[in-house]
Amino acid sequence: MVIRLLIPFIAILLFLLEPEFALFSPIELNGQTVFLVPRFLILYLIFVSIYYNRRRAVVYGLIFGLLYDVFYIDIIGLYSVLYPLICLIAGSTVKFIHQHLVITTLLSLILVAIMEIILYYFFYFINFTTITFTVFMMTRLVPTIVANLLFLVMLGWVFKYLINARVLQRARENT
Repeated sequence: MVIRLLIPFIAILLFLLEPEFALFSPIELNGQTVFLVPRFLILYLIFVSIYYNRRRAVVYGLIFGLLYDVFYIDIIGLYSVLYPLICLIAGSTVKFIHQHLVITTLLSLILVAIMEIILYYFFYFINFTTITFTVFMMTRLVPTIVANLLFLVMLGWVFKYLINARVLQRARENT
């Protein structure tokens, strides 16, 4: 029973922890200000989509994307569309690639980079930001990817282990 609630509990925990880690940003490095955007929840949902259930990850993405829109950015629909879309792409891509942890980590980082670029262009087109793409790459995208890579290096194997534990429990329940 506890393992059944583990996947949504971790998603809720990561949803609540993201803004706490965002408080560590911006950081001054070599005279340049860089911004680290934690994307723990979407990384976890990508792992859920790949190792557990794509449909459930899309539903979680829709729910948490809507919550993210309401609580953090006040533009309803942006994350509500992006989170499920990223989960759908991750779950569909797994048919063509090996589910090895390193491959999953690289795929997750690529999908987060794509999401960040889409967000940049959205905010650029509505004149919410005026920075150039080059500045965005150097001060936001690259540091964000590096920070999220460190997060996945530390916790990616834990995600895989917990999701696999749920898969095994589900298999036992069905037999």
